[in-house]
Amino acid sequence: MKKTILCLAWILSLSPLLFAQYTNSPSTLKMNMALYAINNLYVDQVNTDKLVEEGLRAIIKDLDPHSAYMTVDEVKQMNEPLQGGFDGIGISFNMLNDTLFVVEVISGGPSEKVGLLPGDRIIKVDGQAIAGVKMSNTDVMKRLKGPKGTMVAVSIKRRGNKDLKDFKIIRDKIPIYSLDAAFMVDKATGYIKLNRFGATTVEEFRQAFDELKKQGMTQLILDLQSNGGGFMNAATDLADEFLSDKKCIVYTEGLHSPRQQSDATANGCFEKGKLIVLIDEYSASASEILSGAIQDWDRGLIIGRRSFGKGLVQRPIPLSDGSMLKLTVSRYFTPSGRFIQKPYDNAENYSNDLIDRYNRGEMENADSIHFPDSLKTSTLINKRTIYGGGGIMPDVFVPMDTTRFTNLHKIMAASGIMNRFSIEYVDTHRSELAVTYPKINDFIEKFSVDDSMTNQMIRMAEAEKITISDEDRKSDRTLLKKQLKAYMARDFGKNADYYKVMYNEDNSLNEARRILGKKNAYDEILKNK
Repeated sequence: MKKTILCLAWILSLSPLLFAQYTNSPSTLKMNMALYAINNLYVDQVNTDKLVEEGLRAIIKDLDPHSAYMTVDEVKQMNEPLQGGFDGIGISFNMLNDTLFVVEVISGGPSEKVGLLPGDRIIKVDGQAIAGVKMSNTDVMKRLKGPKGTMVAVSIKRRGNKDLKDFKIIRDKIPIYSLDAAFMVDKATGYIKLNRFGATTVEEFRQAFDELKKQGMTQLILDLQSNGGGFMNAATDLADEFLSDKKCIVYTEGLHSPRQQSDATANGCFEKGKLIVLIDEYSASASEILSGAIQDWDRGLIIGRRSFGKGLVQRPIPLSDGSMLKLTVSRYFTPSGRFIQKPYDNAENYSNDLIDRYNRGEMENADSIHFPDSLKTSTLINKRTIYGGGGIMPDVFVPMDTTRFTNLHKIMAASGIMNRFSIEYVDTHRSELAVTYPKINDFIEKFSVDDSMTNQMIRMAEAEKITISDEDRKSDRTLLKKQLKAYMARDFGKNADYYKVMYNEDNSLNEARRILGKKNAYDEILKNK
């Protein structure tokens, strides 16, 4: 019954032309009769909308792992980061002891314009208390977000002031950035990290690229680790920056979708020069399109671990009430013809794939990865062996390093204690930090976390009944101190400053720098010598 209602609802949501193709079919008449019977003859009142939603989810779930039914709210949540913005007040925040703590005030945003500062605690929104009431992040966001041009009143507690300060903020369009960080790792090498492929990704990349080029960049490391994808056109446009005119970037085909191919143009900003792309097991979809094109054309090196393996293309199909079907309509193929989607005939195996990779040792040893010869092909210029099926296999494998993560580090990170300690420390010492380190780069270069700080952090954990063993206390704290400093750099400066502290701890990035710094190493790998 649910599937019957589902199919009818889907057909009714399509355009009149498409709907007309189905109305006279036996199956459609059958569904119409079933829905009529349910609505007019069933013994109890029926919530048809609820049945349709349940039915939609049930049938879509059986198609493939990436087709989905999405409610109106889910559509909005999905689109905001990809479209590059939402309407709000322009802050980054954390909930600390049931209080909203302002971590960053977005430059040029409505909160900065009225005078909100990092470290402010928002106590009330439109007169309603949000502090001390165990409110979720989602509920807080609902109160702060709203249509552009509308007003929200907030009352904040600022360190050093007894009384609450009241602000009236006019909501505006707040940008969501795809670019996490961009800086020089040495005199010749630029580093750019992207977290998604959205509407503004290519524009953000170009701005960062131009700035790095002014600083002397001649070779680039593009970090797509943990980048789960996004808009396909953003991936193809970015790939166009690296590939020369008329080279295929990707092509798609499906049962009802004829072949469509995206080719590079003659307008790329970095068609020559050493390029390395970093990937890992969480790099998916659009990240794999770009990585696959770079690898197939021998344009650069791919370093890291095997990517996720998503080669299916979804088309959004809006429904009449604002909800949506995200329906897989085609497969995408890299320029050499590789289909990199991992098998999805078994839903449980698909969802456990990354765990299975870890258990069989793939994360630590490239020899644990086995591709059948039927998936073997070659790059298009240098004829290096590459494989399809199950993601992009990097040219240089870098194992996951779990040895540096002590149990003490895991406890502090997983419990949120490290994050909270950083926020409180920076808030308490913000004025003196600003005097000692007038520029964030001064802080990054000169500030150090000592044992007294990590001991304070341990005491904070114990105050919350978290057990710290004597063995944990004696464990190496090098990485713990480094990451705590990175959190502090983020809270004292901006999100990108976290990566400026931590980049030396990234083994894939270190391997990329080693290859770029060793004479002929890059060319020898690229030419399969």
